This record gives sequence, C-alpha cells and structure tokens, in this order.
Amino acid sequence: MIERMRERVVAACDGASKGNPGPAGWAWVVADASETPQRWEAGPLGKATNNVAELTALERLLAATEPDVPLEIRMDSQYAMKAVTTWLPGWKRNGWKTSAGKPVANQDLVVRIDELLDGRSVEFRYVPAHQVDGDRLNDFADRAASQAATVQEAAGSGLGSPEPPPAPDTPVKAPRSRPRGG
Repeated sequence: MIERMRERVVAACDGASKGNPGPAGWAWVVADASETPQRWEAGPLGKATNNVAELTALERLLAATEPDVPLEIRMDSQYAMKAVTTWLPGWKRNGWKTSAGKPVANQDLVVRIDELLDGRSVEFRYVPAHQVDGDRLNDFADRAASQAATVQEAAGSGLGSPEPPPAPDTPVKAPRSRPRGG
C-alpha cells in the first residue's frame, strides 16, 4: 500500500492497447510534491480493449493507495472518468443498464472501482493525452502502460524496474544505403 506522503497525493493512471482489442497493459504512478514519480506499477492484460486497460489502471491505483489519503487522479481517458463520476449513479439506478437499455460494458471493473471509491476523497482531473509539454505524470503512466502492453510483463518501482523508456520524439528512419558504383 502507498503510505501517506503528504496531505493530497497526486497520481496518474493510464491504459494502452495495441490493436483495441490487442495486447494491453495498465499503469499508475504516484508523485511527490514536485510531481517527481515516487512509486509506480504497470502490468499486462493479454488481449483487451483500451477501455478495459484504462479502468484496470484506475482500479489498481485505488487498490494500492490508503483509503484515508486524499487523491488527485489525472487521467486522459474521458470514458473511464465519466464511467465512474457521471454515468455510474444512473447505471446503478437502472439495474446496470445504459440509457439505451443495454448492459453496461466492463461492469465488473466499474463495480470494483465504485467499491474502492466509497468513502474516499478523490478529485479526478482530465489531462489531454500525448501533448508536447503535457502532464508529466500522465506521460509517465502512458509510457509504462505502453511498455507493459508491448512486452506483456509486469514492471514497477517495487520490482526494481527502470523507468519506462521515453516516447520517441520522431519516427526512427532507417539509414539510406548508397548505391554501389558499377
């Protein structure tokens, strides 16, 4: 469990799917007051959708933090954020059906997140994904989730893993070969 680090803990979580559905991974990161990552975790999901990966990242973050610690959670998934902050009360009232009368997608994860949110002080903050000079914590979580989706292995500070590799700034081009003289 994450111990109390200060009054409000700032964290980010993200999910990734290479194919949607495809090889997927999730990640979360908790930072210090200067927003330097202090602890992080990432894991594989096998074949899953991006929405499953995003919700799993949130569920794992909530499970790893003490319930009495106020959290600010930064996310780039409007679906995951709206699922647990906006749509959830209506789904519960409607017997876990959408407004169209269809079963709620990913209900098992949403129910677990709802249980973990019960009685907690959590502020959700939407941050745009993949922005130059964007949110540092979201970028860290994005890189860790992407790496977990790619290699399908768990990683994290508790496992002694190095930080996830930086996202490439530009596509790598193969060197051009020179035509041989003849």
